Amino acid sequence: MRAEDTVTHLHFDCFSGVSGDMLLGALVDAGVPLKDLVRGLKAVPVEGYALRARTVRRNDIGATKVNVVVHRGFRAPLPLERILRILKTSRLPASVRDQSREVFNRLARAEGIAHRRRPSDVHFHEVGVVDSIVDVVGTVLGCYLLGAGRISASAVNFGTGLITSAHGSLPVPGPAVAELAKGLPVYAAGPERELSTPTGVALLGTLAGRFGPLPVMRIRTVGYGAGEADPPNWPNVLRLFVGDAGTDALGETDVIVQIETNLDDLNPQAYETVMERLFAAGALDVTLAPVIMKAGRPGIVLTALAAREQADAVSAVVLRETTTLGVRCQEVTRRVLPRRVDTVRTRNGPVRVKIADAGDGRLKAAPEYRDCRRIADRTGRPVHEVMAEAMRAFETERARKTKKTKSRKS
Repeated sequence: MRAEDTVTHLHFDCFSGVSGDMLLGALVDAGVPLKDLVRGLKAVPVEGYALRARTVRRNDIGATKVNVVVHRGFRAPLPLERILRILKTSRLPASVRDQSREVFNRLARAEGIAHRRRPSDVHFHEVGVVDSIVDVVGTVLGCYLLGAGRISASAVNFGTGLITSAHGSLPVPGPAVAELAKGLPVYAAGPERELSTPTGVALLGTLAGRFGPLPVMRIRTVGYGAGEADPPNWPNVLRLFVGDAGTDALGETDVIVQIETNLDDLNPQAYETVMERLFAAGALDVTLAPVIMKAGRPGIVLTALAAREQADAVSAVVLRETTTLGVRCQEVTRRVLPRRVDTVRTRNGPVRVKIADAGDGRLKAAPEYRDCRRIADRTGRPVHEVMAEAMRAFETERARKTKKTKSRKS
């Protein structure tokens, strides 16, 4: 593989969740000099803090713990508009500034939906906002300093149980994390505590072009970022793989599990429920194909695709919810386009849009059918009209961003 045919690929392995300090720690552990982060963060007009890094152990894994030590916070909570203005007036590289602003937009939208407020009415705590700004900008800047040309992440572990907040006990994940995780692959495992924070999930949702198992890459270094908690018998770290990924072929290659079985005695009325429960268990895709089976009987081949970590759960659904006595499982390689999920505003509500990079600056985009169906059911409008409106909103926003980028360059 020639040097000119490679890009730097960062893959975040979120087996113990994700948070702002874990992201910073993983980046520093993987090779980002702390002094370069400190120097770069001076481009943001925020004072009253210091960045500290130390080596810790989490269940016998050595990791870097980065802390934002706040000496002096703001005198009052900051609204979203003030934070966006602080970032806009910073001397950060354009891509770092824009991605940092997008993270805070996501945070405000999620907090607004979770607490039934408009994003503009969401305020960030006086001291906590300093920590959040440093976590957000520091993470985006760290990826920039590593020269990341491609960023991906695994499915995100929420943790389990209940958390205690100022408003009493809340289920894991909390409302804001649950909102931010829409469209992302997630699961719940491990100790009874919250493993993923709003800041961590918002950063991944902004930076990662795709989610799934570790893709094919040539690993150069591995970094470990420690979380604050150190639960017994659990490695509370975020693992970061830094490596080279080839650019000679379109899309990225990864390995998934194909789960398959033949059915000839299942009531077709059950198909819809089976598919819904397979997707709820983590299936990436589910298909039903008609076939002729032995003795000339008509039947169905049920095929489900799943990431390795969800394969057992998906197989269990097939065995439990259908009449089959067994399933066939095999690992298969697939090539997928880098993708992300954005949200557009329509006159009847927000719609998520799946966006894939088809190379040479071309994009493939499709509105999320479930969002459009929900709006259509609520308003009585035809679903195809809602989908068309969402695409027009996406194209309008894309044209606006393109125009803004061109004017900035000129």
